[in-house]
Amino acid sequence: MTLLQTHNLSAFYGDFQALFDINVTVEEGETVAVIGANGAGKTTLLRTLAGSLVTPPETVVFDGEPIGHKTPHEIVRLGIALVPEGRRLFPSLSVEENLLLGTHSERRGPWNLNRVYQLFPRLSELRRLPAPSLSGGQQQMAAVGRALMSNPRLLLFDELSLGLAPVVIRDIYATLSAIAAEGTTIVLVEQDINRALDASSRFYCLQEGRLALTAPTKDFNRAAITAAYFGMQGRAG
Repeated sequence: MTLLQTHNLSAFYGDFQALFDINVTVEEGETVAVIGANGAGKTTLLRTLAGSLVTPPETVVFDGEPIGHKTPHEIVRLGIALVPEGRRLFPSLSVEENLLLGTHSERRGPWNLNRVYQLFPRLSELRRLPAPSLSGGQQQMAAVGRALMSNPRLLLFDELSLGLAPVVIRDIYATLSAIAAEGTTIVLVEQDINRALDASSRFYCLQEGRLALTAPTKDFNRAAITAAYFGMQGRAG
């Protein structure tokens, strides 16, 4: 079943156009990667899906409902959660208080504090500490946990591995299968092509705000991805 679709989605920052007629489809239960170089429009796409950028209602459809005009708060209540680039935890709150913010959507589902602490045992040990005292990897775990606490049907990850040590990246990526096993659909923005493809069943490649290439990851051609990633071919898709 199709969970998310965009229809000729364009996005603007003032007079600057960041996305041009993007058409993507995400099926329920799958993991889809969005790749591209810096400035390709990846973060803008996620911000638009999460309601931070307003678009005409029909340009973003979630579970059959147009949502392009809805606020971030409304979209979380519908079942879409974003793990933002840079984590964006509240520095004045403890780890556990940051996690509990995710419950404000009042959505029912499998995720609660105990389940998050099972997924990230280190957070349980650190739960009383202020968020800024955590390492970058621990903060990323807390950001993921906060999003899970809203019990999303669709989880958006923006640059999951950015600025993290390889061992931390490995551990965080290892949790994606557990998250997906709960039936959560995942859209993963990632600059690391190999990690993105390993974690996903399909990918979209953006280049300068346009869709350059899309394919199942098992069918991908490395040369074609490299060309699309760096804009060395005509637009496709």
